[in-house]
Amino acid sequence: MEKRNVTSLSLILVVLILVGIIFASRIDFSTQSKKVLWKERPLKENAPKVDKFKRPDSFVELIKREKPAVVNISTTQVLSPKKFHPWENRDRGGNPNPFDDFFDKFFEDMPKSDLKRQSLGSGFIISNDGYILTNNHVIENATKIKVTLSDGREYEAKVIGRDPKTDIALIKISSNGSLPVAYLGDSDKVEVGEWVVAIGNPFGLGQTVTAGIVSAKGRVIGIGNYDNFIQTDASINPGNSGGPLFDISGEVVGINTAIVASGQGIGFATPINMAKEILKSLKEEGSVTRGWLGVNIQQVDETIAKTFNLKDTKGALVGDIIADTPAEKAGIKRGDVILEFNGKKVDSYHDLPRIVASTKIGSVVDVILMRNGETKVLKVQVEELKDDLIIKSSTQVTDKLGLTVAEIDSLEERRSNTPPEGVLIKGVRKGSLAEENDLRVGDVILEINKEKLTNVKDYEMALKKIEKNNHVIMLIKREGRTFFASIKLR
Repeated sequence: MEKRNVTSLSLILVVLILVGIIFASRIDFSTQSKKVLWKERPLKENAPKVDKFKRPDSFVELIKREKPAVVNISTTQVLSPKKFHPWENRDRGGNPNPFDDFFDKFFEDMPKSDLKRQSLGSGFIISNDGYILTNNHVIENATKIKVTLSDGREYEAKVIGRDPKTDIALIKISSNGSLPVAYLGDSDKVEVGEWVVAIGNPFGLGQTVTAGIVSAKGRVIGIGNYDNFIQTDASINPGNSGGPLFDISGEVVGINTAIVASGQGIGFATPINMAKEILKSLKEEGSVTRGWLGVNIQQVDETIAKTFNLKDTKGALVGDIIADTPAEKAGIKRGDVILEFNGKKVDSYHDLPRIVASTKIGSVVDVILMRNGETKVLKVQVEELKDDLIIKSSTQVTDKLGLTVAEIDSLEERRSNTPPEGVLIKGVRKGSLAEENDLRVGDVILEINKEKLTNVKDYEMALKKIEKNNHVIMLIKREGRTFFASIKLR
């Protein structure tokens, strides 16, 4: 009996193992099978290599293949009407405006209902079950979002997540899982000069196609801290926002985002890799959490590089350290130049916010910096960036720079018996060196060529020392933050 039981158990185990092998063989354990929201084009053996710098004889096949995944987005916003008055409703004393009754009667026939505003944009489907990428500004404050596919089918969409800082949004339409999909490429591999194609909904003209080349990479246009745009001369117009920028193989390398209104052939697309970094957070949390260091930084120019004994202008110059932050705890100091963060080089000061933001919160990373001509490596624990962070922030003389400065007389300093820091700029002469270098009334000069100032006498002595030099580096405090200003003397 025992032998029969053992034999039966052995047979059962063999059957279970065989079933497991068959089941496992049907599972795709490749990278694409992992829970990734988007799709990438599968690699094919012996596939012909595409010359991305050679203008194709035609874009027809690419357009036919990729166009179905591009959608038109129309949104509706409801705006509450405001009472019209040419003056404030109340005077400076807080009393009702005496003209209120007059204007209420004069405009009593105007519509009192909510006003509806409609806008147009573009997007592209990234998953068969209906997830769509677009720009945040396309769907922001929308009360209704309608998505129209290339074949005319219409869907109502809902917002899944959005990130105003990168102007990226994820929306979704209901689907049976058979929607066409745009494959996402690798924007890091995009090169200046290669061909690209934009598809979108400019001025409501749906499924419009334009082609051009990549004009530049890493463009900073002043939209936010994470600017890193691909510039293209493929025509992008209002309504193209949120649409895809394809490379010549038909993979999305960017999200068309902005244009220079006064120029021609100057459009900007958000790199698709930036969207990939935040898609998981947008889907699961509806927003994005970012790493935070706690420094105010600025560009290193030639004058600053010379003053700080730097061999080039790479890196991010620390103008200020915010109290009780990862930077302060790690020992980073004002005047340090950050060259590398978490193994990634900081070639420009614009690179640092993006690198820190993408670093895992709570992780301890190496920061390589230059301090007084020496290279240092510090350990810093990255914290989460909070949206509601707030940085807390007589004798006078006029000098050859065109500045009128005065000593600071602060009530807070008198109460605490602490000496004042710096001298206050009371005036800036028109056409002076100070005006040319954007020094402003209300700025506080904390240091001149690394010498701290506490009064006007310190200021005058510091200026005398640099009379024969050809430049001066000032540490300026403005509206709670500090930065370095370099001034070339005439």
